[in-house]
Order: sequence, then C-alpha cells, then structure tokens
Amino acid sequence: MPGTNLTREEAQQRAKLLTVDSYEIDLDLSGAQEGGTYRSVTTVRFDVAEDGAESFIDLVAPTVHEVILNGDALDPDEVFKDSRIALPGLLKGRNVLRVSADCAYTNTGEGLHRFVDPVDGQAYLYTQFEVPDARRVFASFEQPDLKATFQFTVRAPEGWTVVSNSPTPEPENNVWVFEPTPRISTYITALIVGPYHSVHSVYEKDGQSVPLGIYCRPSLAEYLDADAIFEVTRQGFDWFQEKFDYAYPFKKYDQLFVPEFNAGAMENAGAVTIRDQYVFRSKVTDAAYEVRAETILHELAHMWFGDLVTMEWWNDLWLNESFATYTSIACQAAAPGSRWPHSWTTFANSMKTWAYRQDQLPSTHPIMADIRDLDDVLVNFDGITYAKGASVLKQLVAYVGEDEFFRGVQAYFKRHAYGNTRLSDLLGALEETSGRDLKTWSRKWLETAGINVLRPEIETDDRGVITSFAVRQEAPALPAGAKGEPVLRPHRVAIGLYGLDGAGRLVRGERVELDVDGELTAVPQLVGKPRPAVVLLNDDDLSYAKVRLDEQSLATVTEHLGDFAESLPRALCWASAWDMTRDAEMPARDYLSLVLSGIGKESDIGVVQSLHRQVKLAIDLYADPAAREALLARWTDATLAHLRSAEPGSDHQLAWARAFAATARTPEQLDLLEGLLSGEQTVEGLTVDTELRWAFVQRLAAVGRFDEADIAAEYERDKTAAGERHAATARAARPTEEAKAEAWASVVESDKLPNAVQEAVINGFVQTDQRELLAPYADRYFEVVKDIWDTRSHEIAQQIVVGLYPSVQVTRETLDKTDAWLSSADPSPALRRLVSESRAGIERALRAQSADAAAGK
Repeated sequence: MPGTNLTREEAQQRAKLLTVDSYEIDLDLSGAQEGGTYRSVTTVRFDVAEDGAESFIDLVAPTVHEVILNGDALDPDEVFKDSRIALPGLLKGRNVLRVSADCAYTNTGEGLHRFVDPVDGQAYLYTQFEVPDARRVFASFEQPDLKATFQFTVRAPEGWTVVSNSPTPEPENNVWVFEPTPRISTYITALIVGPYHSVHSVYEKDGQSVPLGIYCRPSLAEYLDADAIFEVTRQGFDWFQEKFDYAYPFKKYDQLFVPEFNAGAMENAGAVTIRDQYVFRSKVTDAAYEVRAETILHELAHMWFGDLVTMEWWNDLWLNESFATYTSIACQAAAPGSRWPHSWTTFANSMKTWAYRQDQLPSTHPIMADIRDLDDVLVNFDGITYAKGASVLKQLVAYVGEDEFFRGVQAYFKRHAYGNTRLSDLLGALEETSGRDLKTWSRKWLETAGINVLRPEIETDDRGVITSFAVRQEAPALPAGAKGEPVLRPHRVAIGLYGLDGAGRLVRGERVELDVDGELTAVPQLVGKPRPAVVLLNDDDLSYAKVRLDEQSLATVTEHLGDFAESLPRALCWASAWDMTRDAEMPARDYLSLVLSGIGKESDIGVVQSLHRQVKLAIDLYADPAAREALLARWTDATLAHLRSAEPGSDHQLAWARAFAATARTPEQLDLLEGLLSGEQTVEGLTVDTELRWAFVQRLAAVGRFDEADIAAEYERDKTAAGERHAATARAARPTEEAKAEAWASVVESDKLPNAVQEAVINGFVQTDQRELLAPYADRYFEVVKDIWDTRSHEIAQQIVVGLYPSVQVTRETLDKTDAWLSSADPSPALRRLVSESRAGIERALRAQSADAAAGK
C-alpha cells in the first residue's frame, strides 16, 4: 500500500527525539457483528528532546476526526497524509496527543481481522500487528524501540469476551478496562474479541502462580485438546525459566486459536495468537502434534526474547526468530517428559532444508540483513531469518558450550529487561561467559551470505586402515544477482564413523568433534583407525553446511539408508540426497529409487511425510518431462502398496493415504478414492474422516471426476470455515477453462476474498498436471502482478505474487517472460525479490530436468 513505508533513518531520528511514556486506547467495537468501521481514540504521552521540533505519529485509517496536541486542535485535513499525522511545534519535555479516528476491520489478517463463523454466524476478532499494523487500530509511534505502557478500554457486544496483554477484568456495561501493560513495543500489543470458548488453568511452581488460558471458537471446542496444550506449555515454563534464570515476565499467559491467521502464531505479550488449524478436527500424525508443540514453545520463548528484551530495529529480527526457534526445539529435545526427544531430527529434515533452499536463491542475504525500511522487513520473514539463523545459533552453542551460552543469555536478560538491544549486546554477554572472541565468528557467519560445502578426503592403505583424513571446505559462488562474496567459515562439527552390526543396522562406532576452519582441516585423530562403512560429516547436525559423502559412504548409504539405528543420521543423509537432487547432482529418477528403497524402514513419521512431499516435487519439477508420467505411475503404485501394508490405524497408514490421494491417476486408483469416500471400499484401520475426505475430494475434482454438485454436497457435510476453504480449493482445481477463469477472477479481478479463502483458491488453481490448461495465465500474470502489488495489502499481494507465478511452466520461455518483465516493469525492491525467487525455481528445475534426461539415455 503506498504511503505506509518507514525508513530506518526516519525511525532513528524519531527515537533520538522522542521517549514514549504511555498510550491510553479506547475502542468502540460494539458494532463488530455488523463490520465496517469502529471508533478509535488514542491518548499518547511522550517526552521530546528539543523545543519546537517536528515529528509524526503513524495511523492507517479511513477517517481522522480529531487531532489535539498539547490542548491545541490541529486540522486533520492538513496534518493527516500518507498514513501519518504530522506533529509540528512539539514542546521540550512532556507532550500529550489525542487522536480520534474511524478505523476499519480487515479480512486480510492484518490489523484488526474480522471473521464470521458460518457455523454460528458470530463475528470473531483478533489483532495481528507485526510488523507495522498496530497503526491500523490506534495511532502509534510504530517502531520497536519506542516502548511504552498500553492501557486498553474496549466496548464490545453483549456476551462477548475481550482478551488483551493484561489480565482480563470484569466488564461494566459491556466495557472492559484493562490495567496498563509493562513497557512493551507496539507490535506485541493485542486484542482478541468475540464469543470465544475458553479453558483455564494455572502454572504453579516454587510459590509462582501464572494464570493460563486457552481460547477457540465454540465450533471448534469439541476438538480442543486443552490438557495436551497445557502440558506442553508447562514443560516450556519449567525449562525456559531454569535456562533463562528469569521468571516469566507477564501477569498471565493466554493462548488463543484464531481463524484465518496468516502465520503459525504471534508472540503478543501474554496473549499469544495461534492459527486455529492447530485445533485438529480429524486424525493427524504425531508429526503434526510435534509441529504444534514447537510453535507453542517458540511463542513462549518469545516472552523473554523479543517481548521482555526487544530488538532496536528490524535488522535483528533474525535474532528474535532464530533464538525462539533454537530454544523451542532444544526444549522439546531436553525437557523432562517431552514426547519429542528426537526433535533435532525434525529440525534437520525440515527447517534446515528450508534454510538451504533459501540460501541458494538470488535473494540470499546475510543472517543480519540490511533492513532499510519496512518493505525490507516484510519480505525477510524467510528461511534465513528463522531456519538458517537457528542453525547458526545451534552452531554457536556448540562453539561456546551450552552452559556458557545460557549463562550469557541469563546475563543478557537481567541487563536489558524491558529495554531494546542490538546483536552486540548478546554477543558481548556470550564473550564474557565463554571467553571466546566472537567478532570473527560474527563477521563470517552473520554478515555474509551463502552456504559452505564440506567433503571428507580419506586415504587408506591396502588393509583399509585410514592413513590420511581431512575435511575440505568449499565456498560456492553466490547465485547470480546475489550481493556479496563467498566466504569460508569456522565450523564446529562432529564426524561419525558408522558400521553395519550383526543385525544389519548402521551404528556409530566412534565420534570426533572438532573445529573446521579454512579450506582444508586435517583430522589426525582418525588416522590409524579402520575405514568404516560410512563416514558422516556434521554428525549430530552441529553446524550449517551442505555435506557430501565420499564414494564408498555414498554406495553404502544408497543401499542401507533405512538401516541407520538412529533417526538423526538418517535424516542428515536424506537431506543430503535431496540437496543433491535439487543441485542436479542426483537425477530425480535416482532420488525416487533411493526413497523407495529406504522409506519402508523409516520410523520417523515427520521424515516420511517430508519424503512424500519431496518425491512429488522431484517428479513434478525436476524429472525429465518425457519420463514424468512413468515416474508418477511408479510412485503412485508404491504409495498404494504402502497404504495397504501399513499397520492399520497407524500414523504411517494415514500419511500413505494422503500421499496416494495426491497422485492417484489410473481409473482403478480413482475408483478406490471414490469407494473410500462412499464406504463401498475400505482399507483396514483407515478412518476416512473429515480432513481425509477433503483430500480425496480435491484429487477427484482435479482429475474431473467430481463436479460442482459433488463439491457442494461435500460442503453440506462440513459447513464450517475449514469446509469452505476446502471446497474453494476443490472448485479451483477442476480441469476446465471455466473453473480456472472463475478462480482467477475471484483472486485477481476482485479483492473481496478473505486471506484464507484466497490462499485456498490459489492452491486449487495451480495443479502440476494441468500445465496446458494453465499456460495462458503466464502472460496474464505478468500483465497484472505490478498492479496487484501496488493496490493490495502486503499479505494479500504476496500470496498472489508467489502463488500465481507460472512455476509449473518449466521452460526457457518462462524465464524469458520473467526477464522481460523485470527489465521493463520497474518493480519495487520487495516485488522484484519475490518474482526473482520464483524465477530461480524455474532455472533450477531446468538444470535438474536436463540431468535427469541425461541419466535416462
């Protein structure tokens, strides 16, 4: 949206001038059931360093009624422009500003989002303010280093609940007056309003008592497993408070499962909002519970790192997110009673795969990115900010020592509570506790882009005894268009030596941990030892690097990947194979063969589901088009065989059912889907519940077996918000020109769809086996994409820009069209980045297809 940007320099100037004390925010949401706009009245008290200075406060609102600065009325028509209210003639010392405006409910997941549940017809509201959207609800100095206290007064409809950062008061005449918060940043303030269902408990330990609440819509209440959520939350309280040596810093802790949420969750202080898809309506695998638990712990960690102590500016966004990601997974792995002690396996298989992908795009950037303005922030919630950053933190913990790391964190919290910091503040504390000089480490890891490759160099004598062992580090050239130069980095790594035992399992016989630095690092500790069947660099996944196996190890792993006794080395080898496939070092057909040879022995359900996704992607995008149908047939036959042979009622059976549904193609396979839906056919132990039914329906719609009447009938069975989204996906997936035109028009030519429904339509529209049908939309995409970016909100525009890019048209022509648009359209840096990232996917797919075609000759 034009006029809503804020530069780093503007924020720095404002922070030098202003010290904000308090906000009093009065919102009249009594008309929320009907929607439209609502009255927002904000009183801000702030100190100014210079007499007569000028500044501004941020506000995105349809109408401003009144601006009173230090008792003087300013003309809104004169001072309110470009989502800013100019503040001239400020007084040195205390100033008081009162702004009265009409603000708008949204359906985009930004600001104050309004959703009407089709089950009960009631409206449900929640705020989402990160990065710059508190200004959509109240006038605010919208930057993280201008902390203040916030007191909310809210008028709501009869019978509704209002939740905010402070404990919920008893309302009087439907007016809720909250206590002021501690000093926090604008982006973590929150309001959740509506006839929500709630369950309450308390966390108690050593005299500490923290009220806990869980909220969801009444239509989801029967599925809310509150006890399990409270259990994970209490484990997090125990573990974080011990590791951080700092008591939970807020007066209560509510977790609110809200509809149509754009992200996984948001760390609002004491009032965390979480996407309500985490209230599972149907059977899911344990991997889904693990991901939910990680999300819960991630947001709880933010109460300290991000909320108690907050970054000064968004260039340290990565540290907020990386710290929460690292500590949440460390908690899952180490907390007493955790169901997921192998959480680092999931991290290696999912988060790091995301990071490796992001770090090889032309938009790759240092972990500590150069954030010039808010537009830069909005596209930097990426795999580098979350996953690479967390990987590097894990490496830092190995580098300085876990005890030393957490002692430094403890000092950091005590020193900077309720304040703002820079990266140097944390690194300084870690240097104090570890004795390590982190300046070189920081420069090479945090201020440079790209990924290193580690390879073993092994020499043996004729008896198979190691005579020389070294680790070679490479710094591949950065992708075309990326800024910076490749660099070799210091790595703390473990080397695992694995052999086959009498039961045919690959077990670790020895482990060496050392610092790897420079181009070649000798490992004399391994000289004189028998050469094992597999040498695994970066064992235990301590560092962040692409790892390659030597020829002998690769041969053993190809034959025995499923035979590793532990899940983490298996995950590391799976990840390496996938990375080789993406890099065109392993043909897609060979990757399929590798997966088929080992997946039946893979016990970790999260790894199994990742392999399902990766195999389908490899066949759809990386395989020789001439071989694609044969490979799909081979894969689909395998999914059906595993579905039939899996333990009845198991997670693996459910995962294979979904994998089968994603590619079912022959008349017999599609007949089976229809039979499972109608109940005429069964698979022992498989419950075809609501969510699995929709997976079958969407596939049958995509191949033309189900029409509008069939989809409408299924929606009548599940007339819920989730059912509406699933039906929208199914309709858009139909293989007809009319269905595609209707879907395109609803997203591109209209702005009426809510964020979640728009995402569902896009997901249905793009079907990899409908390339010819979708081909005409490539030109139409480039005709509209710039206007979409310029006229829609960020979340809505990004969905369209990324989701509708012609990614299934893997041709030189697509690259040429993209290049022509990039050179002529003059897109903003953020839009250029998103389109360039999508273009890089086409380029990578073409290289992989060429490699696969060569393998087939």
